[in-house]
Amino acid sequence: MASQQIDFDNLGFNYIKTDYRYLSYWKEGDWDDGALVTDNQLHISEGSTALHYGQQCFEGLKAYRCKDGSINIFRPDQNALRMQRSCSRLLMPLVPVEVFVEACRKVVQANEHFIPPYGSGGALYLRPFLIGVGHNIGVKTATEFLFSIYCVPVGDYFKGGLTPHQFLVSDYDRAAPNGTGAIKTGGNYAASLAPSAEAKQRQFTDCIYLDSLTHSKIEEVGSANFFAITEENEFITPGSSSVLPGITLSSLKDIAQSSLGMEVIEGDIFIDDLGKYKEAGACGTAAVITPIGCIEYQDNFHIFHSLKSVGPVTQRLYRELTGIQSGDIEAPGEWIVKV
Repeated sequence: MASQQIDFDNLGFNYIKTDYRYLSYWKEGDWDDGALVTDNQLHISEGSTALHYGQQCFEGLKAYRCKDGSINIFRPDQNALRMQRSCSRLLMPLVPVEVFVEACRKVVQANEHFIPPYGSGGALYLRPFLIGVGHNIGVKTATEFLFSIYCVPVGDYFKGGLTPHQFLVSDYDRAAPNGTGAIKTGGNYAASLAPSAEAKQRQFTDCIYLDSLTHSKIEEVGSANFFAITEENEFITPGSSSVLPGITLSSLKDIAQSSLGMEVIEGDIFIDDLGKYKEAGACGTAAVITPIGCIEYQDNFHIFHSLKSVGPVTQRLYRELTGIQSGDIEAPGEWIVKV
C-alpha cells in the first residue's frame, strides 16, 4: 500500500505492509551485518524453536513526526535493554544496544513517508522481535536466531480524546512467581487471549490480573501496566517481580516526580483497598494511557474519578508524555533519538 493511499486521519492499530524491514541472522556465535529487505515473509525451518517451544521475544516502540518536520524515536535504548533481559532469560544471543538503535533508525528512515503527519495523533509503530530458528527437534536453545524490525503506521488509540474505560478482574493468572512475567515473550500474550476475550464478551475493555500467589493485589491490566493516584496525590504502581517493566510506565514515573512533584511509590495495590485511589490507568506503548473509570471485582463495581471524564492528574500525565514524544515539550536526558 503506497503511503499516499493511507488515510492518516482514520488509522487504527492494524497491520499495513510498509516498504522495508531490518533482518539479521545469528549463526555460529555471531550476528551478521544485517540489512534492510523488502520481503515481509519469513522463511524459517520447520524445526525452529520459536514455533515449538516459544523461544522468542519482542518489543514495541514508536517514531513521531514533529511540528518542524523532524522525526523522534522515543527511548529505543530502553527497548534494546529490555530485549536483552528477555534474551538472557530465554537463552538467546543479545543484540547490542547500538545495533538495535541504529536498526530502528534505518527502518524509520527507509519508511519515512509512512509516518503520520504531526497533529494527526498517529505514529510509526516499530515491532522488533528475535526468534529461535534453524533445524532443531529437542527442548534446548536454538542453533540459529533471527532478529528483525518492521514498522506500521498506527492511529491515535483514543478517537475523540481520552475516555474512561471499564475493566474486569480476571480469575486467570497472568504469570507465575519466578516465571516469565517480567520479560516480553509471546507465551505471556498467548495465555492472555482467553481472559481478554471473556472480558470483552462482557463489554469490558480488558481484564485486570491479580498476583497469582495470593490473588489479592493488582499486577497488570491486560497487556499493559497499572498505575493509580492516591488521595494524597501519590503515583503508585505494583511492586512485583512478575510485572513487565514498562518503558511508558518508567517515563510516567519520571514525569510524575519531576514535572508534577508527586511522590512515586512501587508497592502493593490491594484489590480490596481501591477506595484509597482517586484515579487509575493502564499504560503502554500502543495507547500511552488508558484511563480506568471502573473496575468490577466479584460483582462489585468501584468507580474512580468518573465514568464520563478523565481525572486531572491522568490528563496532565498524558499531555506531558505525548508532548515529549511529539517534540512539543523538551525531553529529559536521552529520551529522544532523532532520525
